[in-house]
Amino acid sequence: MECRLRAANETDCLEIRSMYERIASIEGGLARKKNEITSEYVRHFIIESTRSGITLVAIDSSTGKIVGEIHCYSRMIEVFKHVLGELTIAVDPDCQGQGIGRLLFERLLDIVEQEKPEIERVELIARESNVKAIKFYESLGFKVEGRFEKRIHNADGNYEADIPMAWLRTGFH
Repeated sequence: MECRLRAANETDCLEIRSMYERIASIEGGLARKKNEITSEYVRHFIIESTRSGITLVAIDSSTGKIVGEIHCYSRMIEVFKHVLGELTIAVDPDCQGQGIGRLLFERLLDIVEQEKPEIERVELIARESNVKAIKFYESLGFKVEGRFEKRIHNADGNYEADIPMAWLRTGFH
C-alpha cells in the first residue's frame, strides 16, 4: 500500500476515532477499550501533540482514508522538557503488516532528530504479551528499561506487565 504522511489536525478526529474503535475491539490492540475511545480523548491527544509534540497520520494514497496515526507529546513539566511521551501508534487492522507503522515511526524519529533538538528522549510502553511490538520498537532503536508488574488487567481477569521503553538521541548521556 502506498501512503503519504501529514500532520494530524482536529478535522481528523472522527476518522481517527473510528479507526481507534476498530483497533480497540481487538484484545490487546490498544490499552483502551472501545467504549473509552471518545471524541474528547482523540481531540485531547491531537491538541496536546500539536502544542507540544508530534502527531502524524498515514493516508492511503488510493482511497484518501486514514490508515494509521502516531502521536506523542511533552507533559510540559520543566524537568521533563527533553522528553516526548504519551506515545501511541495505531494502524488500521486491515492494513497492519504493510509497513505503515514503520513509516510513521521513522518519520516521527526523523522529525525529532531534524526539527526538535531540545528532545533527547522518546518514551513508550508496551504490554509484555505484545512481543512482536517490542521487537519492532527495538528495531527502531528503543531499549527496554524495566517492567511495571501487573499493570495491565486483561479482560480474562489475568494481569500482565507493561514494558517501558525509550529511544535516546545519539550522543545523549
